[in-house]
Amino acid sequence: MRVTLRPRSGCLVLCLCLSVFTLLLQSLWVPVEMTREEPDGRSPEEQGQHGLGFRRLALRLDALSTHVQRLSKEIDATKMTKDDLSLLLQSFRKDQQGVARLVERELKRVSQRLDQLSHHHHQSNTPSPHDNHKLHTGPNEKCEVPKDPAYPVCVEKVEFLRAHWQSDPCYAFYGVDGTTCSILTYLSQIEDFCPPPLGRNHSVPPWHHKPQIYTEKAEIRATLSPLYEVISNNSSPAIRFIHSRVERMSEQWIQAGLKMRQSSNKTVSSQMRVLLYPGALAGSVGQRFEAMVDKGGPLGELVQWADLSACLTILGQNLTLSASQHQLHSLIGAAPGRGSCPIQRPLTFDIVYTDYHGLAHLKGAMGLAFPHYQCRFRILDSFGTEPAFNLGSYARRHGYKTLWGSWGLQPLQYMTMFPHTPDNSFLGFVSEEAARAEVMEEELESDTYGKDKIAVVYGKQDYMWQGKSEYVKVISEELETHATVYQPAGHASNLPSFIRNHGLLTQEHFLQLLRRAKVFVGLGFPYEGPAPIEAIALGCIFLQPRFDPPHSSDNNDFYKGKPTTRQISSQHPYAEEFISKPHVWTVDMTNRTDVREAVKAILRTEVKPFTPREFTCEGMLERVHGYITHQNFCSKSVPTWPPESALRAHLGPLGQSCVSVCRRSSLVCEPALFHHLNSPAVFNRLGLGCSSMVQEINHLFPSYSPWGRRCGLQQEPLLFSCAGSDPSHRRLCPCRAHLPGQVALYPDIL
Repeated sequence: MRVTLRPRSGCLVLCLCLSVFTLLLQSLWVPVEMTREEPDGRSPEEQGQHGLGFRRLALRLDALSTHVQRLSKEIDATKMTKDDLSLLLQSFRKDQQGVARLVERELKRVSQRLDQLSHHHHQSNTPSPHDNHKLHTGPNEKCEVPKDPAYPVCVEKVEFLRAHWQSDPCYAFYGVDGTTCSILTYLSQIEDFCPPPLGRNHSVPPWHHKPQIYTEKAEIRATLSPLYEVISNNSSPAIRFIHSRVERMSEQWIQAGLKMRQSSNKTVSSQMRVLLYPGALAGSVGQRFEAMVDKGGPLGELVQWADLSACLTILGQNLTLSASQHQLHSLIGAAPGRGSCPIQRPLTFDIVYTDYHGLAHLKGAMGLAFPHYQCRFRILDSFGTEPAFNLGSYARRHGYKTLWGSWGLQPLQYMTMFPHTPDNSFLGFVSEEAARAEVMEEELESDTYGKDKIAVVYGKQDYMWQGKSEYVKVISEELETHATVYQPAGHASNLPSFIRNHGLLTQEHFLQLLRRAKVFVGLGFPYEGPAPIEAIALGCIFLQPRFDPPHSSDNNDFYKGKPTTRQISSQHPYAEEFISKPHVWTVDMTNRTDVREAVKAILRTEVKPFTPREFTCEGMLERVHGYITHQNFCSKSVPTWPPESALRAHLGPLGQSCVSVCRRSSLVCEPALFHHLNSPAVFNRLGLGCSSMVQEINHLFPSYSPWGRRCGLQQEPLLFSCAGSDPSHRRLCPCRAHLPGQVALYPDIL
């Protein structure tokens, strides 16, 4: 009878076999260590050298067994796809090959040892002039911890590993067995904290080597086939959403790429190897996120991941996408264990796009290699991370420590959904309808957008409607009011009776409903999502509530703990500030008269569909191409993009941030230009007579304080901040102009 083993059963059988083999080896090394023919007078460490090979092998097998058990649990807890299982087996085969080589090496040593014992026994019974010579087998070395000023923490690291080498199987994987020799070998060859052994030259750790240079060129593509190949094997709800969106918009992306190719006179750059790792879709957090995709959960992040992947593909980059923590470990070459050790090889990706969850996964898998490669990371961060929260030591000392932040990256490595935090890079997304209009412009005559007298309410889950009945009722007196709220089977609706609920719609059907609607109604939540941009692109007027006082981390649970001091004046500040009337109307939701008058005015207003260029396919291609070409966070030199010629220096009034100062002049704050203002000469040029000039680690500097005419220069470049403000400081602000409808780019770039 044939029995088919499930993956978990196979892992358990394998685990059992490894355990038995490990016990056998453990029993084998004891007699070897206690052989009578061992020379006298050796230290316990020296006497154990013959058994160390077997012991190391046993430890490696034990680590591999632990690894298999963990994988078994993962298989049991999650539904493994064929692709996941294939990757798992590939990873295991690598470990298996390593153990096989070690087994072969140790068996050869055993054979040699038996031959030597036999020869020694024969010689002991045959008188020889060399009786006084003792044959020493195996390595006869004494390892002392060196005290080298070039390696100041070597002693400390050795002591740590003596006590903790068994805390993570990765140490045994790299050959550590608790002896001083093995620890010193590891610390010199893998972590570079100790000098190399005598007689050996210093060599950089394997994960430090430069990978092979990639010679492919990044040429604009006229197809998205490479992306489909990357994502076609994953059938999770989130990846299905990404695939569906990319497929719907494929023609628009291709047309935008062809336009860019025709108008571009830029030289072709080298192709980048790019990893996309949305950490929010991996592990236990990913399971919860996936469960909400088809139940009205937040989709804004998925929209951004879909558009980023399409954008990079059209730009000709070499793309890998993974939403699996196990696959991530394989892609970056993580050592098996708990992440205390560095990765096994150089990171082969030039850029890694991830999120805060993914950043934690990378740190947990890369060990010492994480800070070495963190300049390659780009963090998709919807709500932004300000510099004061980003630098951990500063955040702890000055009250900016939160659950997020404190990663010590360059603030421009964080990439936002909207251009609300100039200290970060604005990544954005694409309005689906705007993309369609780019391709079908000649078909979209004004009468195509004839509107029915209906309103669609923005809020897909019941809790978003709580306390909003009066507000929505006033709107329903003038407009037939529709909703798209997720309704579980067998549950009664909690919506007001005058609401027509369509249930949760597919994106295509939702856009069809918006094409008919006159008004898209915000309830105050969700904050800063992509849907209002889609609605305005379809010719809807967006009606949203004003927040008085503004929402912030001080008074709002949603923003509490987020690494930003932003004051949110409405549900969608970008729509209010950058688009505004007649497309966007902001009202006091609690004032019935205000709401009623706004609705009546909206009904008298005719608008055409509108989309800022930054939310079109062409706009996103321009922006991302600019980032890839010019942003280099691994360089030790000061930024050169944008160039100094783009700088417009402004001295702000007391208490205002550089965000406000630059915006007041229809400019944008550019943090990459701060270093041009951080010198005494700039204060002199502005006519500021400084009685004192100090240099401090302070996110408000460079700035001027009129009390005592005190001028302050920034000591820590990571704290150059557009966002910082204080009543006693006048900020020195690096402003610049921007392209119409494209905040991220300065006018001369194209």
